[in-house]
Amino acid sequence: LIHFYKRESRRMQFFHLFLLCCHLLVTLTDAKKDAKSSLASRVEQLTDLSNRRPVIRLNGNRFRDLVKASPRNYSIIVMFTALESGRQCAICKQASDEYQLVANSYRFSPVFSNKLFFAMVDFDEGPDVFQSMKLNTAPVFIHFPEKGKPKKQDTMDLQRVGFSADVIAKWVQERTDTQIRVFRPPNYTGTVALLMLTSLIGGLLYLRRNNLEFLYNRTAWALMALFFVFAMTSGQMWNHIRGPPFVQKTQSGGVAYIHGSSQGQFVLETYFVMLINGLIVCGMIMLMEAGDSKADSGKRKALGIVGLGLFAVFFSLLLSIFRSKAGGYPYSFLFR
Repeated sequence: LIHFYKRESRRMQFFHLFLLCCHLLVTLTDAKKDAKSSLASRVEQLTDLSNRRPVIRLNGNRFRDLVKASPRNYSIIVMFTALESGRQCAICKQASDEYQLVANSYRFSPVFSNKLFFAMVDFDEGPDVFQSMKLNTAPVFIHFPEKGKPKKQDTMDLQRVGFSADVIAKWVQERTDTQIRVFRPPNYTGTVALLMLTSLIGGLLYLRRNNLEFLYNRTAWALMALFFVFAMTSGQMWNHIRGPPFVQKTQSGGVAYIHGSSQGQFVLETYFVMLINGLIVCGMIMLMEAGDSKADSGKRKALGIVGLGLFAVFFSLLLSIFRSKAGGYPYSFLFR
């Protein structure tokens, strides 16, 4: 009898263990179904929002539900910005326009799918998001991959590469293997300006058709050549290709006019360098005129002193700017 009760007790234990295993299996199955249902719901919501607007606007709740939630089978590019005029973000509007251009190009391209989405968080709509991401500057572009957390390479280096649409598209391709061909809307400003300039020059030549000696004015041609050289040597072509910001806001709240690296520059910095180069050339011209001029010695001396001062001061300033951008450069003159 005792053995009988022991056998029955063991059977009951095995039966209870079997029921527990079945319960756990059902629970795990339901959890997986709920996760799949939640993922499908999020993908459907993102797809619907993306169809309405290529760049999805996110607040704190949407960011946590659609970007931070897991599991994910999609990547999402998020631009953190501050578009309100009171935030005084000088480049946020320009960066937003370029970002919108990339998102629009992706939305209406053959590679568009529910595996990649573009979103934006404005500081005034999601300050808690900035706090959770430990961001104290804008704009910032971050790629949130399908699996895991963003790595260092998932944050776009704006100071080094700028934020033009082509640069953003290239960075997105590097992070997601999705090639986006950027389509810019037609811009006829350059064509119209060229036509107006051609018409103006043609009209002037027609009015002066009986006296075209000004075309042989060496001073005018020299000034135009100098202006072209100043524009090219100061970095205008680099600006046209890379699309850098005009200035940039620093982490301390100030404004940076000179880029801190030799790998980049700001638009205003280009104008500074162009002006400094022009003043250096003016100083050299004054020095040469002081030596070749037939004026009295007092005027020649004054011209030479002014020319030497211009050359020394502004060449030292140019050297100082270069030294601040190239950390290992050892030489300086009047300014460090």
